[in-house]
This record gives sequence, C-alpha cells and structure tokens, in this order.
Amino acid sequence: MKLPASAASIHLRTALLLGIAASALTAPAAAWAQDGDLPEEEALPAPEAEERAPTYEDGNEIIVTATKREQTLQDVPVAVSVTTGELIERAQVRDLKDLQSLVPSLRVAQLQSSANTNFIIRGFGNGANNPGIEPSVGVFVDGVYRSRTAAQIGDLPDVARVEVLRGPQSTLFGKNASAGVISLVTREPKFKFGGNLEASYGNYNAVVVKGYVTGGLTDSIAASLAGGINKRDGTAMDLGYNGKANERDRWFVRGQTLFEPNDQLKVRLIADYDKLDENCCAVVNLRRSGATTALEALGGKVNDFRTPFANVAYSNFPSSNKIENWGVSGQADYTVGPLKLTSITAYRSSRARTNQDSDFTSADLIGGNRGDVELDTFTQELRVSAGFMDVFNAMLGAFYFNENVRNQNALTFGTQFRPYVNLLSAGGITALETQVLGLPANTFQKPGQGIFDDFRMKNTAWSVFGNVDVQLGQKLTLTLGANYTQDRKTVRSNTVSTDAFSALDLVAIGGGVIRNTVIAQQVGAALGQTSPANATQIATFAGLQPAIYSAIVSGATAFAGANQTNPAVNPLLALRSLQFLPPFLNIPNAVENGKSRDNDLSWTARLAWDVTDSLNAYISYATGFKASSFNLSRDGRPLASDRAALVAAGLVTPNLTTGSRYAGPENAKVLELGLKANWGTASANLTLFKQTINGFQSNVFTRTGFALANAGQQTTHGIEFDGMVKPVKPLTLNLSLVWLDPKYVSFPGSALGDASGTKPAGIPGISATLGAQWNQELGNGDRVILRGDWHYESEVQVLEGLPGFIQRNALGQVISYQPAFDAARPFQREVSEINASLTYAMMNGLELSVWGRNLTNDRHLIQIFDSVVQSGSISGYPNQPRTYGATVRFKW
Repeated sequence: MKLPASAASIHLRTALLLGIAASALTAPAAAWAQDGDLPEEEALPAPEAEERAPTYEDGNEIIVTATKREQTLQDVPVAVSVTTGELIERAQVRDLKDLQSLVPSLRVAQLQSSANTNFIIRGFGNGANNPGIEPSVGVFVDGVYRSRTAAQIGDLPDVARVEVLRGPQSTLFGKNASAGVISLVTREPKFKFGGNLEASYGNYNAVVVKGYVTGGLTDSIAASLAGGINKRDGTAMDLGYNGKANERDRWFVRGQTLFEPNDQLKVRLIADYDKLDENCCAVVNLRRSGATTALEALGGKVNDFRTPFANVAYSNFPSSNKIENWGVSGQADYTVGPLKLTSITAYRSSRARTNQDSDFTSADLIGGNRGDVELDTFTQELRVSAGFMDVFNAMLGAFYFNENVRNQNALTFGTQFRPYVNLLSAGGITALETQVLGLPANTFQKPGQGIFDDFRMKNTAWSVFGNVDVQLGQKLTLTLGANYTQDRKTVRSNTVSTDAFSALDLVAIGGGVIRNTVIAQQVGAALGQTSPANATQIATFAGLQPAIYSAIVSGATAFAGANQTNPAVNPLLALRSLQFLPPFLNIPNAVENGKSRDNDLSWTARLAWDVTDSLNAYISYATGFKASSFNLSRDGRPLASDRAALVAAGLVTPNLTTGSRYAGPENAKVLELGLKANWGTASANLTLFKQTINGFQSNVFTRTGFALANAGQQTTHGIEFDGMVKPVKPLTLNLSLVWLDPKYVSFPGSALGDASGTKPAGIPGISATLGAQWNQELGNGDRVILRGDWHYESEVQVLEGLPGFIQRNALGQVISYQPAFDAARPFQREVSEINASLTYAMMNGLELSVWGRNLTNDRHLIQIFDSVVQSGSISGYPNQPRTYGATVRFKW
C-alpha cells in the first residue's frame, strides 16, 4: 500500500531512528518524573530552530569550547585553530592524518600500522607504536579522552568542528595534555528531520559512502545515526607477494540520542563502533649494504633505493591490520539558576591485531611480527560552573581514569633467516655449533624461534581542577586555573626469548676456545710437533708430565682471560652482532617493582584585554604535566643505573642488556602573547610563545623495539598566525603560518649520546597553508564553490641519527656516535602539496564535486629507520601519492 507523502515521511524517519531510540531509556528517572509534573505546554519544549552550521567564511565568529564553555574564537584567549565540518567536506579530509594540511602547527604521522598515529603540536609529540606511552597531545571526542592512537584513526563521523589547542592544556583537560589537545566535536541530534548522504569514487578504486540522519522521536527526544565505509586499493605495488599495500578498508557507525525534557536538563548518549582490516604500511629501501647482497644471494629482493617513490615495495607476505574500536558515553547537563552541572561518563574498548613482514624484503627472514594490543578504558568527568552578572565565571571539576592495557607480540625467525646469518658470518655460526659446542648443525635460529612478549599495565589516575575568570574592569579579565593530578601505573611482563644463540656468552665461550687452543699449541710444542696436539696426546701428556701440564694450563688460562675481549684473538666476538634477541628480565623483580607513582600541580594565569571592539590581546603563563610512561616493547630493559643492584640480587644473566624500562614525567610550561582581531570582512590571530618541556619522553625506534628516554629539556620559540579576509563577497582567503625554533637544551642520555645543544629533527622551521574559496551564488539560487589550498613545510632533516650506525667495539661498547648522524644527514624532507575541489551545490540539497589531494604528486619521506636485521641498510616510509575523485552529496 502506498502511503501519503506525510505518512511516508514519518514512516521513513521512524525506521531510520528506531534502532537508537531505546538508549534514551537510560536517562535519569527523576528527569522523567519532573517532566510529568509540569504542565504539558511547559514540559515539552518548542521545536528546535534550525541552527546554521559554522562555515569557512565565519572566521573568528566560530563558536568553540576550548575552555569548556562556549565562546567565539575571537573572545577565547587561547591559541586554538578551528576546522569546521564544512571545510572538512570541501577539503576531502578523511581522518586526523589529513587534517595537518589545514592546520600547519599540527603534524600527523602514520607509520608501522593503521593502529599507530603520532600527533605533534609545535614540535612536541610522542607515543606512536609503543602502547605503553600515552601521547603528549591529548585527543578528545565529544569531551571523552582517547588514550591511544589505535582509538583515534577512524574516519571523522558527523563532525561539527575540530579544535586544535596549542601548548599545555593540563589545567582543564584531565590527562596527558602537556603538548596540546585535539578536540573533535560532533553534531548533536536535531529535532528537525534532516541528514545527508554522500558517495565518492576516486583513483586507486577508492569508494567512500557515508550518511547521517537526525530527527525528533518525541517532542523531548531527538536522535541521530551516522555510518560509512571507506575502501581503496593499495597505492604501492608489493612485488614480493604480487599484491597491493597501503590500502583502505574500514567502516564505522555512530548513534546518538538527545533528551531535553525542559530548559534545565539535557542528556546526550553516544555509542560508536568502527572496524579496520587493511594492508598497511609499505616500506622502501633507501640505502643498500652488504646485508642486502646477502639476502639477494638467497633469492630475496628489495626495491631500487634510487627510486624510493616508484610505489614499489617487497615483502614475502601482506601486512595485516585488524582493528576494532567501540565505546559508549553519556553527558548530562543540568542547570539550576546560575549553576550548571555536567557529567561525562564513558567506557571504551580497542583491540588491534597486526602482523608484518618486518624485514621488508621478499626473503623469508622475519617469519612474523604479530601484535595484539587490547585497551579497556573508563573515564568519568564531573564539572560545576557558574557565572554571575558577566563579572565572575568559575568552574570546579574532577576527572577519573581507569585503563587496562595488554600488549602481546611475537617476533619469529623465518625459513631463510639461518641461511642468511650463515652467509653474514661466513659459516661462523655453523662452526660454533659443530666444532665448539658439539651440537648438530642448524641448531640455532630455527624457523619459529624468536621473542614472545606479554605486557600488562594497569593505569589509574584522578585529578581535581578549577578555573575562574574575574572581570577586573570593563575591558580586562584575569583568569586563574589549577589542576592537581595523581597517576599510578603498575606493569608486569612475561617475555621469553627462545633464540638460544642470542643467550650465548660468546666472551666466555671464546675464552674457552682461546685457552684450549693455547694448551694444544703448547703441548704440541712440548712433544716436539709442528702442529697442535690432539685430545689424546694432551690427555697422555697430562698424565706423564703433570707439573709441566699444570703450568701450561695456568698460562693458557691467564692468556685467555686477558684476551677473551680482544677481537683479534677471540674469533667468536664477530658473531655478537648477530645476537638480535638477547634474554629479557621480566618485571616486577627483586630490584624493579614495575610501578610508578606521580603527582603534579599544574596552573594557568592569564590576563585578557579587550583593546577595542575588534581587537583583543592576552598574555598567559601555563604549565602542563604528563605522567611516567613504561616501555612496553622488547627494548624495555633495566636501566643502567639498576645494573649494580641486579648483579647483587643475582638477576643478571649472560647478554642481559640495559635499556629504557620507563621514562619519568614530562613537565611543560609556556609563555604566550596573543592578539585576536575581527573586522567583519577580515580576522587575524597572532601568537608569540616560548614553550619548554622538561623530561620530554623521547621514543626512538631501534629496529627491534624502542629506546624510551627523558630529554633533560626541550624548548621551542615560535610565532603562529591565522588570518582570513573576504576582499569581495564570493571570495575568502586565508593564511596560516607557523615559525618554530626548537632545541634540545639538555639531553645527555639520548639514544645517540649527548644531544644537548642540538636541534630536534623532523620539525620544520616554517609551515604554512594558503587557502582560497570562491562561493558564487547563481541566479537560480544554486552555488558554485571553488576552493584550494597550498600546504608548505620548509626543508628539514627527517631524523637526527640512526642508532644502527653507532660505531661499537666487539663488546658492544660505543666508540663513536658520529657515523649515526652522518648516515641520517642525506635524508631531508620538504613538503609542498596542493589540494583543490570544485562543487556545484543545488538549492534542492544535491551537490556534485570533483576534488584532488596532493595534485602535484609531491613526494617525500615521512620517516626513516635502520633496516631490521640488515646492518648498514636504511628503510623509510614515503608519503601518499596524488589522489583524486568525484563526490555526490545530498542534504535535506
């Protein structure tokens, strides 16, 4: 039966929203009772007026919540960049990784897997790939803290705006915001029925379909539902297994319910789920070595290092990234007179299962690098705020965080690993097995042997915070804020290395070889032979000449002891570089309790001055804090300072190396001077700052794990400018410019020696985005929208140095760090990307767009690192090539 138009509309709306309506039943019963006690005309609010979404042209009039209360960008005295949902649509921003082309102060890098993304603001940021490290840049979605990058990579759903707060934000944000905050704000459900549907197709067979629908279920309950898929063939051809890498295959769904029984109470419930199943991320060879020749002798291949941007890679099996994230949250706002009470409760779960051919060649050297990371997080925030006569605004809050982390990883040898190391050692390992140890050949480094990690971490934290704004005069406002935090972590590990070869004490074994060789030579000489004595001759001589034999043994033992660390005498020392997976000392143990207990008081003082109606200025000083982090990787080994205690406790085994078990807290401070101007047709924001982090948690990849260490002090001086102008009605121009001057003031314990006084790599001195949009209304009410942007980053060295090139002696002791710096120096990065789109938007809600990202196909290296198990070789991650496509969008 065909329904009337009005009935069909109601039927469609009900069918689309019914699936999430049940969540409204969890709203407080008291609120329902209150609703029922009111007269009907008071209990049911009037239909919500349609609010105009913020647009690209609004400039400093955009409403933000950077200080956890609504203010215009002009009025908020904080260094913040805002990207609207409309601009995200026009620029074809798919996720946070794409956002950096619009926000120059932000850098986003996706490296080892789809589950790992590193956010950097003003040159500060860390955490990628190491699940024990929470990022220094906090990510919040609708006020809910996302503790790890595995929970942040999903496509941006029904987003209203993205606020990037620069500098320490620990006063108002409860956890780890020592370098800044990225705050995603999604659209609240509307009582008026509406939505949009979008479909895109692009090169690499890219298909993106997503939609959003919202409307009222009753006069006091509204709901929305968003969902989408994002698929794409890989941008790189992997000739090792004849497949494509760097693909996209992800989908998400997100439902919201809004309950507003009256003007006093608002409850917002959100549930989301997203899933990724991708082959990521392609690695290319950038420098060959003798190890490259050895693997090629076994039939393995790598790309031509002279053409790293040919989109060709080699692996012997595809990488897998299976990631699931889901969460539920509820926000309740209740207003009583001048007081507003806010509660945000959330539970989130994330699981990332990955596997990678980490030697990045077609040879079967690494049989697998399997990871399984699980995160379960509960957060609770309570706030009460009040404002009195526009003279006094105050907020008092508390935050609680409880998280369980489990990180399991297995790095195992492949079928060609043993033949490969036998080539590198010129048969030395086989000779060790058969001639020295009396073992069958090929006992060591068999397929499936390796190191198996199992780390578990419990993290609880709580904080109380307050903020007060006092109007000192008609144009002057003083802001004072503070946050006291306690953070506790407990870690335990169960890591086992089955690589028996890496557990061998080659110094002691070599000493025995030297001793026996000298005895054979001396006995042979005593017997008048020109060759060493054999075992039978030695035994006979010892029985007939015990005194002479005893003297020979004593002398041989002394000689061996004096020369077992001499590579010219001990031939086995040359094999130490092939002991890739030495034994691991688990925690807790008799010396290390596996616990951290941190507390800190952060504070903010700011003076804001309304110079004129169109010009505001502020000066502020703020501190920030990030708690200790544990190195949950196979390089999370005891600190060198604990070695003596470990020896005394009898816990030191042969080849037990020291490393970076954990890093202490970060303490940040920033001095800022800001100007904000709004003249209607133009607006501008200027910030001058000096930012310092003491104890910055540096996390450096070391081929098989990570070196985690505290820098003594890292500083950055900088200038940031955001400006928008509308010279004629259809045209809007904007410029974002950042100048940074970073420096390690003190870093004596870096992975590359004393880095004090040096400039951190990877931080461009100048970053800029120049954008333009022409929004022309036609005579029939349709619009033509042409927009484009040019993103530039000045040339910078990609990495300070490569730890694999540190010059060491046969005992592993450092001789010189200089080769590590020299190896990294040739690799520079300069970014110059152009993005553009053309949209025809019709009055009936239909939009047709064509777009392109990185239209000039600008290619550069995101990161470089020491090639895994390939001494002297260098690998890297190239950026994404040009992408383009067309989009059809319908809004109603």
